Amino acid sequence: MTAPTSRFDAPLPPRELLRRWWRPALAAALVVGALVWRLVRADLGAPPNLELSTAAAFAAAGLLRHRLAMLVPLVVVALSDVLLGNSSVLVFTWTAWAVIGVGAWWAGRRSGARRLVAALGFGVGSSLVFYLWTNAGVWWLGRGTYYPAGPDGLLASYVSGLPFLRTMLLGNLVLVPLAAGLVALVARLERAAAPVHRPVPAR
Repeated sequence: MTAPTSRFDAPLPPRELLRRWWRPALAAALVVGALVWRLVRADLGAPPNLELSTAAAFAAAGLLRHRLAMLVPLVVVALSDVLLGNSSVLVFTWTAWAVIGVGAWWAGRRSGARRLVAALGFGVGSSLVFYLWTNAGVWWLGRGTYYPAGPDGLLASYVSGLPFLRTMLLGNLVLVPLAAGLVALVARLERAAAPVHRPVPAR
């Protein structure tokens, strides 16, 4: 039997999001942070594929509890690609982020101890989805040029992408649980600030 959902973890309609404005404001700040990080990451010498988009998507799903949270990683990548530029592989990267956004919406709505478990599973799963799909795209677009056209070329593409997978996976195993902790902290602060309704004793 599953525990009942607290009103602080229940789905939030737009009117409730406006009332609890700090949730969309914090989600927007995380999106901006993920976008800025993607723009300056190379200048700071950070490893490739160390990104904040996955954690921001998970946090946005938990904070907003609305389907719009699914768009977070795709918005971050699309806006940064407009500024940084991209190649034909963007078809694969964008679709990978779209899938990750759906996964964030599904996993980020969990509450209690299940939220941490979902965060770890989502961190691993999203890293693997991005790695498998985008490296297949790199092989497909470069087959016969950068990689052989057969299965050995696909395998070579996956081997070449292992260092990027390692960075993304390790980053998500730290950042996504931190995002889960942030969502839990917001819910706890809301509970602490909520008025306590005590029954009036009968006279």
